[in-house]
Amino acid sequence: MVDTHCHLSRCEDPPEKVLERAAQAGLTRLLTVGLDEASNREQIALAEAFDPVHAAVGRHPNDADGFDQAAAADLLELASHRKVVAIGETGLDFYRDYADPDNQRRAFKAQIAVASETGLPIVIHLRDRQGSDEAAAETFATLAAAGDSLTVILHCFSVPDRVAEAVERGWYCSFAGNVTYPANGDLREAVAAVPDRLILAETDSPYLTPQSKRRKGNEPANVVETAALLAELRGVTPEELDRTVTDNAASLFGW
Repeated sequence: MVDTHCHLSRCEDPPEKVLERAAQAGLTRLLTVGLDEASNREQIALAEAFDPVHAAVGRHPNDADGFDQAAAADLLELASHRKVVAIGETGLDFYRDYADPDNQRRAFKAQIAVASETGLPIVIHLRDRQGSDEAAAETFATLAAAGDSLTVILHCFSVPDRVAEAVERGWYCSFAGNVTYPANGDLREAVAAVPDRLILAETDSPYLTPQSKRRKGNEPANVVETAALLAELRGVTPEELDRTVTDNAASLFGW
């Protein structure tokens, strides 16, 4: 099994302990994701120190203020590292007002350009205000305008009403612990609509702890619980789901 999106440096325990438990749970690879200049370098350092770890580098939309050409050039340089396998996470977040929307758009488009130039997949974060789909609609439109050559991962997939469009465009849909929450029935219904070739599983740890461990911080080992539910929803065995996600991640990230 693999965890295709976590923030290893933000987990509660030291990485050695977190990775030990991940290995005990059967994980062979994980992607730790940067959020800004400092955390990008933290993830690369972790990837250098631990063989199962690979890194994504980007600027999160909530940290988009101040993003400029120098920041884009820095991402392009970091992307050449041998263990950097994706760009992001990036996208639009209108749920919080941590960053100006225009700055989010600027950073998002710049990271699309970096992903296009490097040929690396791009990890997408999108979140809307309650009752709105403004961020989702704009994010989908921006990605579609970038063309079919862009490899897209919809991290923490949370737009079940757009699953058909995502699949039609060939975008990967990565499901996190929130799919296990009782209130998210529409999200669980979307799981079966994603073809084998486009499905991924993640933790987004230390966030989005699966339902059985909601009072605790999340960590990569918990992807097994999410994957077990995905298997059930798709009518396959956990072993089959494991092989599918592991093969997809290997093809996507080249690890």
